[in-house]
Amino acid sequence: MRFQFVEDNRSEFSVEKMCKVMGISTSGYYKWRTAEPSPQQFEKVKIQERILFHFHDSNERYGSPKITHLLHQEKLLPTERTVSKYMAELGLRSCVSKKYKVQTTDSNHDYAVAPNTLNQQFETPKPNQVWVADITYIACREGRLYLASIMDLCTREIVGWRLGSRMQTELVLGALEDAEQAKKPKKDLIHHSDRGSQYASKEYRDKLVEYGMQASMSRRGNCYDNASMESFHSILKKELIYCNPTFRTKQQAHQEIYRYIEFFYNRKRIHGSLGYMSPVRFAAQFKQAEAA
Repeated sequence: MRFQFVEDNRSEFSVEKMCKVMGISTSGYYKWRTAEPSPQQFEKVKIQERILFHFHDSNERYGSPKITHLLHQEKLLPTERTVSKYMAELGLRSCVSKKYKVQTTDSNHDYAVAPNTLNQQFETPKPNQVWVADITYIACREGRLYLASIMDLCTREIVGWRLGSRMQTELVLGALEDAEQAKKPKKDLIHHSDRGSQYASKEYRDKLVEYGMQASMSRRGNCYDNASMESFHSILKKELIYCNPTFRTKQQAHQEIYRYIEFFYNRKRIHGSLGYMSPVRFAAQFKQAEAA
């Protein structure tokens, strides 16, 4: 801690007396007063300013790995360990939560189920070849909500989603219809989900046939068969829900989830698996390549 000291010869507490009390030399005090910050100090302050910017620009969601990458893009080259140290000095800590507990849908039904054609192959070369779908619970004081999401496995973009009060077929159908309208994929796209009654229902299977999509379903009780979709819901809960108070109303929940998915996750949030690009930016590369 530095002391603010007003030099005044008329003051009873002179510089000489202060130095004597603090056990330092007068010459040392004046050297400290006139010293210029070192280049290292200037660099540290500059890096810490940009760390603060990126931390708050991500709504306190980015930790040292992502912030380090963004700093490197700005030609600032601290190590991830240094960034982690500076964040600790600044009292910055990204959103963290308890381990996400997988919530699977009800697979106890008499509907026909599709074979697992995905077989945990979570890499696909182009967009609109494989979509994965799932439902998760969203806490709300006004009443329970469910989020049905569809992700493009190549770009990690959420191509369709619906939020509703009931975990029924209409909810997942709405997400599928939104995704198809937005992306207009070619025939034979693989649509992968768990064995939930919503996805196995006749209405949903008929819609997949209408869209020319091939159904694929996880093995019974095996959440790892749909790990990418489970991961998205885990990220959403960690970065949006667990770090904030419970939604007061269903309208607030919809507004906050809309902002998170459409403006932050799809368009802004960088992913290490995508070369530290957002899903929308990563997908744009494929459109540029086709146009070239």
